Amino acid sequence: MRKPGKPAAPTTATPKAPPPATVELEVATDFIRTLIDKLHEFQAKVEVIEPAPGSNPSDEDMREVLEDYSDDPVHEELHEMLADLNEDQLADLVALFWLGRGDFTPAEWTEKRREAMRLDPRRTPDYLIETPLLADYLEEGLSALGH
Repeated sequence: MRKPGKPAAPTTATPKAPPPATVELEVATDFIRTLIDKLHEFQAKVEVIEPAPGSNPSDEDMREVLEDYSDDPVHEELHEMLADLNEDQLADLVALFWLGRGDFTPAEWTEKRREAMRLDPRRTPDYLIETPLLADYLEEGLSALGH
């Protein structure tokens, strides 16, 4: 309780910045999560140990599925998943990747997404697939947007 004659102490709380508006993605969050799972599978690959594996993978304890062969079916599947997206969806993924990497804040989403739209959509799937830690960046981007 305040004593008579003493002024109230000033408050030192600073007003918080308003949260950014909800970002509506053109690509479904479920698709992004499936893509993240596939990217984790792909990024777990190791250098090829046996350049000419036998015809029966079970004879080699299935080790070759973890080796990074040039005709890797996981790479092909990732490329097909991304190549099937339209320009807006690819731009969302690129902007989400940049956001997750820490290149900008959610408040800058619109500007950075416009920048992502300027990329050549024919090259974007390879750009994304060849990015180390892409799955982690996409997860961070989704988290930053509250998805």
